[in-house]
Amino acid sequence: MIAEIVFWVFVILILYTFLGYPLAVFLLSRLFPRPIRKDDFSPSISIIIAAYNEERDLKAKLDNMLSLDYPKEKLEIVVASDCSSDDTDEIVRSYADRGVILHRQEVRQGKTRAQQQAVKISTGEILVFSDATTIFELDALKKIVRSFADPEVGCVAGQLVYVDRTSTAVGKGCRSYWGYEKFLKACESRLGSLIGVSGCLYAVRRICQARLANQLIDDFVIATEIHLQGLRTVYEPEAISTEDTNNKGQDELRMRVRVISQTLRALNRYREIFSLTKHGMFAFQMFSHKVLRYVVPVFLIGALISNWFLLEQSPYYKYAFLAQAVFYFSTVVGWGAERMKVKIGPLAIPYYFLLVNVASVAGFLRFIGGGTQVVWEPIRESRISTVATDSLAKPQLAGKGT
Repeated sequence: MIAEIVFWVFVILILYTFLGYPLAVFLLSRLFPRPIRKDDFSPSISIIIAAYNEERDLKAKLDNMLSLDYPKEKLEIVVASDCSSDDTDEIVRSYADRGVILHRQEVRQGKTRAQQQAVKISTGEILVFSDATTIFELDALKKIVRSFADPEVGCVAGQLVYVDRTSTAVGKGCRSYWGYEKFLKACESRLGSLIGVSGCLYAVRRICQARLANQLIDDFVIATEIHLQGLRTVYEPEAISTEDTNNKGQDELRMRVRVISQTLRALNRYREIFSLTKHGMFAFQMFSHKVLRYVVPVFLIGALISNWFLLEQSPYYKYAFLAQAVFYFSTVVGWGAERMKVKIGPLAIPYYFLLVNVASVAGFLRFIGGGTQVVWEPIRESRISTVATDSLAKPQLAGKGT
């Protein structure tokens, strides 16, 4: 009986995490929507680009920023170079006559610190944060500032579209996973506020920009800081940016371990937000969307082990165990095929699912071990320098509009 209770508890938790919560937040967003007042206006903008050894991508990035459809007299571009040792700084200096500003950190202190220092020398009413490997569509700035016409909005997240140019298993899995995440973002935004944004493209009012701890992940913490100020972080799917996916499992794993460990550190620092009496829906979203997602590996292992003890109880438990065995076997096949550079089609989904959950375990171990990583290394091999940036024709969008 104990094994049976444990099994069903874990199964229900898994189903709630991936199906129940999305359904709940979708229904709540339809029943209790909080519309956003939008208006076309042109506040002054400072684009803050974090960079470390981005010589391969930076020229294309800057050309893209300078070609955006936004009043030039109201646009400022600041590159925050975190002690780059390649030609990153020289590339930025070559754009000085076009108004691009370089802020160089002489000692590596990480992305968040570099952004904070760049903000100090910027002047825009709206701060737009982006990565050196991200391309904006030409109207992205016009689209993203519209929501600031609503005085309740403190931060706006644009839509990130992942592009898998090499058709890898990791890329396919990433695009599918991100499409699911964008559906949740749309629902959470309509309901009230996002709990996190993508660092590739988000905007924040200067008066709301908080000083974040150097070791915290800025694009996750900013939504919490905005919430604590009584304002909303909302999603603008028409403000589109694109970025190449990782094409190697080890690179994706390394990136996710870093992000998860930093997110767990942030959750621990801001644990006050889990009070339902004080933070209501935001606390519910944070627990369901983030905390349970990171605990899924425990649910999966618990369901498998408890199922083993129930094999003789009913044929249904044998079928359930067989289904789990097939699923995990497919992830192993997917992993092997990815290493041999063989296209695996639908197996990319379970393979990526397992990769994400392995990253959750590794990220948790790094968190409890006290390890910190405030600096970052570019890891993508597919670079935006290969992308034409003149017209930025829309790519094949993964889940656009969700």
